[in-house]
Formats: sequence, C-alpha cells, structure tokens
Amino acid sequence: MSFMALTYGNTAEARQVVDDRGIQVEVSETPQRIASLSYFATDVALALGIMPVATTYMVADRHPEFLRGLTREMAQLGQRAKPNMELLTEVAPDLIVAMRRYTEGNAEQFQAIAPYLAYDMELLDRSYTDTATLSELLGKPEQGKELNGSFQSLMAKMAAEAPEGVHPSFVMMWGGQSPFAFHTENTTASIVSALGGENIVGPMTTDGKFGLQLSLEALLERDPDVIFVYDYGPDRAHESSPIWGMLSAVKNGRVHYVGDQWVETNGPIARQIVLLQAGHYLYPDVFPEVDVEAEASKLIPESLHNQELQRKQ
Repeated sequence: MSFMALTYGNTAEARQVVDDRGIQVEVSETPQRIASLSYFATDVALALGIMPVATTYMVADRHPEFLRGLTREMAQLGQRAKPNMELLTEVAPDLIVAMRRYTEGNAEQFQAIAPYLAYDMELLDRSYTDTATLSELLGKPEQGKELNGSFQSLMAKMAAEAPEGVHPSFVMMWGGQSPFAFHTENTTASIVSALGGENIVGPMTTDGKFGLQLSLEALLERDPDVIFVYDYGPDRAHESSPIWGMLSAVKNGRVHYVGDQWVETNGPIARQIVLLQAGHYLYPDVFPEVDVEAEASKLIPESLHNQELQRKQ
C-alpha cells in the first residue's frame, strides 16, 4: 500500500491512498472522525491516542478487553459484515476504514458518505504496511513506525526465549461440524509459527485462499498439540462429535477459545496481545499467563484512559 501527498492551490493538503482493492482514494486533510468497519482502524486509532466515532463489532454488546472496552464510547454500527448505513451516515465520519470482503460490494454507498479504504486484514506482513499507512494518514507516522518496530522486537525476543527444538503442532480455526482452519500466512498463525509452533494446515497453496475446510476426521488424523478456536459465542457444534474427545489437545486441556483479538489481529494492540498469549499457550512453563486488559492499557495512551474516567464520574 502506498500514498503520496498532493497540493491543490490554496486548499488543504490531500493525499491519495491505494487500498487493497487497487483503488486510489483521496483523503483531504487529517481525518478527525474515523469510522471503523472492523476492529483494525479502531485498534490503530486507539494505539495512536485517537478515539474513533464509530465501530462495528464481532458480537453485539461484547466490548473487547483488548480494546479496554473503549468501544462503549463509540457509535455501534452493527456486525462487521452488516454495518448500519443509516447510522454510519448520521455519525458523519471523514474517513471509513473497512474490511474489504464484507464491504467492497457496497463501495459506492460508503464512498458517498466519506473516503472509504478497504483492507484485506489477513496477513502479518500487511499488518506492518497497513498500520504505517493509516498512522501516517492520521498524522502520526512516527508513532506508527514505533508500534511496528516494538512489536517486531518483542516477537524476536520471545522467539529467542522459546525452548530450543520444541515445536508444538497447532491449528487455528473456526469451530463447527467441519471447522475452517487457516494457513500459516494468516496473521495469528504467522505469530504462533514465529514462536516455534508448527501449523498442521501448512502454507497457502497456489489458489491463494487463506484457509480450508478441515473435517474432524482430518483433524484427528493430524492431531495437533494445541487447538485455537475463534470464539464467536456459545454455539460449539464440534464439541458434540465423539471425535472431538479423542483429540490430544482436548484430552490434555490445550484447547483455547480465543478472543476477538485473534480474529482481527492486524492492529498493533491485537497482534501484541496475541503474541503474548501465544507464548503462554505454547510454552506455559516459560511465558506467563496474560492479563489482556492490563496489556491493552500499556498500549493505549493515558489520555484516552482519562477520557473514559471522566465520562464515568
């Protein structure tokens, strides 16, 4: 992703951003009212000390710990796949940052409200470029670079501290009768792999898909040491199958139902908390258990903490 600054006579500076659709989007001045149709821009903005005006959610009334529950301060636009267009218009954003696969079909409607950027939000290497680009767009390029650099340093440090020669096998998946599992290039799987985990699904194939349907029979055949399940609620159909109880990870208590940060991991807060949790889940004797809200507090500037406290008083 790239952008360049343009000047139009006496008007304020405008920038042209090429998003993951390959579309060039013009954004005037520095956006002040950000609407996030996913948690990515919510995450980046909070890490930069900016409170978005609106966000979508994964599950209604579930305000993620990894964002310190600050989404309560924002207009709730609905589930990320079905944002409320009327409410989005009412909050009058000056920038919309969205997950591409859920919103691209309605691009003209979004663009009519405000400049609309669509990101894939799937791969770890794009986390760095997208975080840097959005940070620069929001007027804080150095902070974006610092967020990327500190995360990469922490990941390298933890990888060096992981037990040498120990490579727990794992799977990253949505649950269900036929789970959907992710290839190693997926952001969360990449992070776990960087710490020495071995993904039973392996890398992406030439078709470019980020994951595949994996029957419980196939899962048992590969029998990973650790299972990460994206937790979307109480419906866990896979647990009703007798095959589930035969898995080593189930028998050994190494199934982890992970929070929203594991689903939308490309922001700087989410990816760092996933890294810390992954270290503990892979090597519980080496890395400590993680207090998600406490770690989030380290990454979200104090100014937003104070803003939240003032509202509660």
